[in-house]
Amino acid sequence: MLSEGGSFMKGVVLGGLFCLVLSLLGSFSPGTESRTEDHHHHHVKAPSDDELQRLSDTRVQELSNQVRVSCIIMVQPKILVYWATAVDTWSKHCDKAVFYTSESSKALDAVDLNEKDDWARLRKALKHAYENAGDLRWFFVAQPTTFAIIENLKYLVLTKDPSEPFYLGNAMKSGELEYVLYDSGIVLSYEALKRLVHVFQDEDKCPERGRALWKLSEDKQLAVCLKYTGVYAENGEDAHGKGLFNSKSVDSLITDSMRDNPTNVVEGCCSNMAVTFNGMSPNQMQVMMYGVYRLRPYGHDFHDSLMFHPPEGSDND
Repeated sequence: MLSEGGSFMKGVVLGGLFCLVLSLLGSFSPGTESRTEDHHHHHVKAPSDDELQRLSDTRVQELSNQVRVSCIIMVQPKILVYWATAVDTWSKHCDKAVFYTSESSKALDAVDLNEKDDWARLRKALKHAYENAGDLRWFFVAQPTTFAIIENLKYLVLTKDPSEPFYLGNAMKSGELEYVLYDSGIVLSYEALKRLVHVFQDEDKCPERGRALWKLSEDKQLAVCLKYTGVYAENGEDAHGKGLFNSKSVDSLITDSMRDNPTNVVEGCCSNMAVTFNGMSPNQMQVMMYGVYRLRPYGHDFHDSLMFHPPEGSDND
């Protein structure tokens, strides 16, 4: 009877432990996602017109000259057409644009990381960007399928101090983890990148190959590592609270707005200061370049309070 009772108690204990493990796995499941707009924290807004008007002309000019962006663009030869399109379109507006590839390609210039694993490759790219940052203090991580308006990114971080740890973009939530969606582009300040590169050296906190029961995506791995350094995901928004980093194309966002906001499609669609869009074909990205940078109503003055000059010697639009 004693042995039967002992077996019963062992079963109870093991069953309880099994249920506990299942409960923990459920709470950390990467499949349960929600937008962080449900949580009233971790929001970073672009300056309003009123805020800019309170700054002196000299200060505005200083800020506009100081905000310079290094673009870290992750590419692969198998998506060569997107790679070529990014080279020919929005990346020209980065103060520095470096393409990082999984393997060398004779067609286009890039830093060959000779790494097949997506997370390990991203780590190497971020470390390389940090070590070669020079005087650049803002870093934009993107895939070639993303279309970015770099001037709007500069406006978002205009009054932010890059010596503070900023980790911005389209913030999402998976279980207890808040992270920035890779498809929409990721913004890191110099301080955030410095902390990240430092924690890369700690395999217990930030393993290069990952040790989870399931393989985490690169953006979630990034958030986990940054969390150990006290850096948390923040949602980039305009002065009215609209998200600036989009994981969909303009066409998809307008279609969604026509369904959800039929009486006010434009207002319900996107921010006027949107930074990124995703999910467009290379041809659509070329059309975006035309609409964003080339098409202008003759004689119309937008009265912008400041101007971001293109990188010296660039052939951008």
